[in-house]
Amino acid sequence: MKRSLIIMLTVLETPHAIVGAAIATKVVHPALAIPLSFASHFILEKVPHWNPHLNTETEKFGRPTKRSTTIVIIDATTALVSGGYIAYRALPNTALALTILACCFFSVLPDVIEGPYFFLGLRDKAVKRWIKFQKSLQVDTEIVPGLLSQFVVIAAALWWMFT
Repeated sequence: MKRSLIIMLTVLETPHAIVGAAIATKVVHPALAIPLSFASHFILEKVPHWNPHLNTETEKFGRPTKRSTTIVIIDATTALVSGGYIAYRALPNTALALTILACCFFSVLPDVIEGPYFFLGLRDKAVKRWIKFQKSLQVDTEIVPGLLSQFVVIAAALWWMFT
């Protein structure tokens, strides 16, 4: 498989969203599930993973490259569809479906906060400090082991959710 195709199939927010959904389905109560989903984001940052280097590209080119932007769009769409589908499966239990959606959102919120900085050119100092904090937590690795670890996280979350 060509490297560019592997990169296009990557997942970045999707593992966070699916772990958030799994937490929602197992914990159920939103007052506990939502903060746990938010916290899970920072725990997952410690799992070695690969992602495009939005910060490096922004510093070098003034914005992320088209390739990285495409990856982010594909991944965000995958995360939204995945979370939406899992929430749909919870129906007619509306409370659980809404908890799943909230947990998916809060599990990716730390990265969503960065979006305007990279994609809208809003170079706020507080967001820059936030990015620096997030980078201090991330354990980056090469593409193949990094993508493999992300797929393992997704598989484990799905297994936990559906067992």
